[in-house]
Amino acid sequence: MKRLQRCLTASVVVLGLVALVSAAGAAAAKANHHNGQQLLGDKIKTNGNHEIHKKGEHAVSVEVRNGKVAGVHVKHAKKGEVPVTKYKTNKKLAQAEGLRYAAFHFQRVQAQYLGTTYIGYAYTDEDGVEEIYWFPYDMILDGDTGAIEYVPAS
Repeated sequence: MKRLQRCLTASVVVLGLVALVSAAGAAAAKANHHNGQQLLGDKIKTNGNHEIHKKGEHAVSVEVRNGKVAGVHVKHAKKGEVPVTKYKTNKKLAQAEGLRYAAFHFQRVQAQYLGTTYIGYAYTDEDGVEEIYWFPYDMILDGDTGAIEYVPAS
């Protein structure tokens, strides 16, 4: 009887630990990485606010001044302005869409070895997913001022 009780208790504990670990894994923040440079495109040549992406109720716009990104703003259709976090990293997290030529591959390899810094602007949507728009450092008006080091959720 005691053996059966111990086995049953151990089973309940193991199932509880499995449930706890899977819940923690599900709660880990997810992120979608976007190539901000590509989304902005030739609009970088024109001063002003330019909408670059829409996701559900969120509209993402980039403020351009003198050919540089002066800021990224996110506006929710019903709630208004959404807080944006500024990140920095030396890893290229957003890839270009569509065809990739040898020159693009060379740029990626070059950036990896030359230590190119990327600046990302992020917001979190209603589902808890972080949307991050990455730009090369040289496109940013104020560089990495106020940016925190990006550490991806594991």
